[in-house]
Amino acid sequence: MVGVAEASLSKDRLTREQWIAHGLRTLARQGAAALKTGMMAEGLQVSRGSFYWHFNSIADFRTQLLATWQERATDGVIREIDSSIIGPARLTYLMKMAFNEDRSLDRAFRSWAASDADAAKVVATVDARRVAYIAKLLRESGVDARASIPRAEFIYWAYIGQSSVMNSAHCTITEQDLGDLSGLFTRPSSS
Repeated sequence: MVGVAEASLSKDRLTREQWIAHGLRTLARQGAAALKTGMMAEGLQVSRGSFYWHFNSIADFRTQLLATWQERATDGVIREIDSSIIGPARLTYLMKMAFNEDRSLDRAFRSWAASDADAAKVVATVDARRVAYIAKLLRESGVDARASIPRAEFIYWAYIGQSSVMNSAHCTITEQDLGDLSGLFTRPSSS
């Protein structure tokens, strides 16, 4: 039987990944202002010592949150698509996945970036990486290199804007429609 002191001790031994997951949830639900050591430790019902076991400071934690988001929401997605989908279907797959996901975390990072230079730098890097990847997929589908960037930017702007629409009747789109739209963007450009 585990004693009370032992249960409390094991509870205080959260992993780095548990802290990161809690930080991402906190950011998505409450915004960057809630990313404070005391508030997060209280939310997890552990001591601040658990936090400082894994992170040097709140700045270190925030840097790791940004890196985790970039890896999961961009770099990892790109690797997944590149390793599992072949040909023009990649763009359609990406659009179906992106336009149907919960973007509360993405919105939270963008909101944070509006007032934090480090977050803004990471969000700008993510945006550039995503647009470049969409342009690559367009070129692989036969779109002229010159036309691929503006088309990629337009698709990305639609992705960013969709999460800002407040009327639910105008912020959802069927998978069939996304497939049709993908086809429009992959048509060869006219000279």
